[in-house]
Amino acid sequence: MRMINFARRNFKELIRDPLSLVFEIALPLFLLFIFQQFNIDADNYKLENFTPSIILFGFSFITLFTATLIAKDRTSSFLIRLGTSPMKSSDYILGYILSILPIVLIQNVLFFLTAIIMGLEFTINIVPTILVSMIISIFFISLGILIGSLVSEKGTGGLGSIVVQLVCFTSGMYFPKDLIGGVFEIICKSLPFEACLNIIQGTLHNDFSNLSAMHIIVFFIYFIVVILLSIITFKKRMISDNK
Repeated sequence: MRMINFARRNFKELIRDPLSLVFEIALPLFLLFIFQQFNIDADNYKLENFTPSIILFGFSFITLFTATLIAKDRTSSFLIRLGTSPMKSSDYILGYILSILPIVLIQNVLFFLTAIIMGLEFTINIVPTILVSMIISIFFISLGILIGSLVSEKGTGGLGSIVVQLVCFTSGMYFPKDLIGGVFEIICKSLPFEACLNIIQGTLHNDFSNLSAMHIIVFFIYFIVVILLSIITFKKRMISDNK
């Protein structure tokens, strides 16, 4: 019950900053619209492929959004007061995740509605794609919690921007890694963002031919490690901030 109340509080804090909410939804939607006007002759920019890319791009802003929330809570007396409660670190993490998931759902629905208006064929695969995307978003939310636990509110902007750029250039959103190859291709394979995009695209198209076993392994390693690190780091920060 404490975790649910904590999630409700976090959600209320999020909607008190509507400008940030509008920005993190409007910017990806703008990119989805503007790139379709260019009529770029490449598979990456076809509406059925670029829509999953925009979903992933939106998740990078969720990371920044979450990191800022955590950093703000750390600098206020809110977490200091909560430090005396019987809640566990995992309860805090789940409380933050639960509060942001409704925003992720709204974000995904708006992305697909816009894409359908622009010509994307409506299929039943959109429903499981949204569900899978929400699971993937937990990784990005946890990454935001980790960043917000490590740095101050001023530092979240810099690290969050790095995540945005990594998503853009290593996921295959703008161009496939094969075009460059070499070290860049190794970096792409070592990071989870290409795996995330392939999972979302595969679910939407009901075609997982581009999703390898290595993609799945890399994603789940990052998923588990980031969640565990976010719990551990958040707990350590609460203890140090309360001293």
